[in-house]
Amino acid sequence: MWLLDRFLKKLVRQGQLIIVESNGHRHSYGVSEGEAPVTVRFHDPEAPDFVAIHPYMGSGEAYMDGRMSVDDEDIMGLIRLILKNTVRDNANMLEGGIIPRTIQHLTNRFQRLNWEKRSKQNVAHHYDLDGRLYDLFLDKDRQYSCGYFTDIHNSLDQAQLDKKIHIASKLDLKSGQRILDIGCGWGGMALFLGQIADVEVLGVTLSEEQLKVARKRAKEAGLDDRVKFQLIDYREVKGRFDRIVSVGMFEHVGPPYYKNFFNHCRDLLTDDGVLLLHTIGRLGLPGTTDPWTNKYIFPGGYCPALSEIVSASEQSDLILSDVENLRLHYMYTLNQWYKNVLAARAEIIKLYDVRFYRMWTFYLAGASAAFQYGQMCNYQLQYIRKRDSLPLTRDYMFESEALLREQAKNLPSPE
Repeated sequence: MWLLDRFLKKLVRQGQLIIVESNGHRHSYGVSEGEAPVTVRFHDPEAPDFVAIHPYMGSGEAYMDGRMSVDDEDIMGLIRLILKNTVRDNANMLEGGIIPRTIQHLTNRFQRLNWEKRSKQNVAHHYDLDGRLYDLFLDKDRQYSCGYFTDIHNSLDQAQLDKKIHIASKLDLKSGQRILDIGCGWGGMALFLGQIADVEVLGVTLSEEQLKVARKRAKEAGLDDRVKFQLIDYREVKGRFDRIVSVGMFEHVGPPYYKNFFNHCRDLLTDDGVLLLHTIGRLGLPGTTDPWTNKYIFPGGYCPALSEIVSASEQSDLILSDVENLRLHYMYTLNQWYKNVLAARAEIIKLYDVRFYRMWTFYLAGASAAFQYGQMCNYQLQYIRKRDSLPLTRDYMFESEALLREQAKNLPSPE
């Protein structure tokens, strides 16, 4: 316990953390600030040192395996307490522990090498899970990316609809255009664009399960004649498109492939084409993906700093025409997902087991805290090939968004 004791004495300054060893000994860290303390209980004597050696990986695995528990199953409370005590100077304490940072960085760089076969394997690891799981915590349209909260009290369904409207307004859609949706998920964005505009849409994914659902939804909506889906790597897409949209896929590309991504998008765009990229990013300098997330949730995933995106895209002759930072929207989205998962505890355990449920809550709680206290954010970047491809001012976005909100009121509810 002495390793963890030393670690927590240095780390915890805000809030109060209570540790209860397997032999019943209690330790208190920090000072209560009007909130109830977070109490962690260890159920075997070796677990505290296991956590101290590699804090984020160790705590995640100890929690999943039942070697560590949190009173009231408040894993989000624990992670928030730890992250709000973490500043840039000691952020690496949670990632590598006593493992040399050089080894961590070399491992991370290898894991970002997402060649085509590996990309498909990585996607299947997360997105080919039982579809019933996603029904239990996502919105009705299965939007598995950051929502857009025009009001923090909005429902998840409203926030995800507003996200689609917000993105569509930046595409400046015209009748007869061809649109490519890279990383289309279960088809929600592609179907929405097909509903609100007289356009043809091609959605591409590497998930076989997502493809089945997307095609089924398009047929049921009577849109399968002009909203189509393919199981194909974006690098293999051919043709020309007036608009390209990519939501929540760039995190799986990997920095070694950013330049190729933008070059391929440029080649796919018509001369007056527009690309809208929506991705999780990080504030400040480039970093690394924590090892627990890379192992259990998003193998090969990486959230880029803005500088990494722009330095790659500027080599492709694309013009960066608009950038928006959705600073807290994903925190609000994740909080609703986390709440839904807690409410579906019995169903998720029945689908998988208790270990999976704990893993999923640890993932969502950690992600929410990273958007509240850490370096995570969401970027929307708009690119064009010609500087006169879009109206002179940004007014067209706001005007289009207002019109789309009215139009969306008459759309059928996603099923």
